[in-house]
Amino acid sequence: MYQLGRGIITTAQDVDALTFPWGTVRILSEPTVTGAQHFSFGVVELAPGQGHARHNHPGAEEIIYVLEGEGEQMIDDRPAVRVRAGDCIFIPADSYHATLNVASVPLRLAIVYAPAGPERVLRELPDCRVMPAGPHPPQGTVVAEP
Repeated sequence: MYQLGRGIITTAQDVDALTFPWGTVRILSEPTVTGAQHFSFGVVELAPGQGHARHNHPGAEEIIYVLEGEGEQMIDDRPAVRVRAGDCIFIPADSYHATLNVASVPLRLAIVYAPAGPERVLRELPDCRVMPAGPHPPQGTVVAEP
């Protein structure tokens, strides 16, 4: 991470990796990382066949941009629709939603919350494991003990 003028440039190694049974979240810009006050931004990787449970973000809108892969997106308990790389999903504040990876390869997403805040709730979930900032092995890699 480094400062460029009044801006800040971050990489995945600069932030904690929040790991779940369904995948990994890295929040690259939020008040505690970059000082951003009005939104947060991160990347999500959903493992093949996995997804996150139906949930909402009280008072915060979310934008999901599909970077790679294919999935199904549910919003407001309506039947899920297929989403692919290049699709942008807007989720209004308070709307219940869920995303499922339907492919045999990871589903990579860019996410934005406005205002910032929902990203902090992720750390409080019982199945969240925080891997401190630094280089991490690719998801699915088994790390041998020394």
